[in-house]
Amino acid sequence: MLQAADAIFVEHGVSASTEEIARRAGLGIGTVFRHFPTKGALLKAVYEQRLEHLAARAELAGTGDAAPTWFREFFIEVASTSIEKLILADALEDLHLDADPELSARLSSAVGALLQRAQAAGTVRQDISFDDLIALMIAAGRAAQVTPTQQARTHLIEVILDGLQSG
Repeated sequence: MLQAADAIFVEHGVSASTEEIARRAGLGIGTVFRHFPTKGALLKAVYEQRLEHLAARAELAGTGDAAPTWFREFFIEVASTSIEKLILADALEDLHLDADPELSARLSSAVGALLQRAQAAGTVRQDISFDDLIALMIAAGRAAQVTPTQQARTHLIEVILDGLQSG
């Protein structure tokens, strides 16, 4: 159900109908409302699923036998999926709903540890703080929202990544 909701919200925006979500998931509308009594609750669950995915990716990035490009790949993934994530976040803010604080803390911790691994590996400049990295990830996402083509978005992400690069 959450995968169907995520896809529908990406395709049609947060004003998409719960009926369409139920249809896409192969469920009745009653089933959707039993699990998520409001559209806001469904939006929140979809947003939190995205945060959960990012936390898991951040926890794994740069561990084991990771390729030297792991930090760039993580940043590109975050930046390229942030258009949809920011739309969901803005909708939740409008509804005065917040993500689970424990999940937000887990994501922050994972991204902070990822930054430390990247700096220890010499991939990211030492003078970049956690707050700097978060601001740049948000900036990349916001820039992507107003950039008309994938080529232009990729260029902007590459410019940011070049600025983060050590040495």
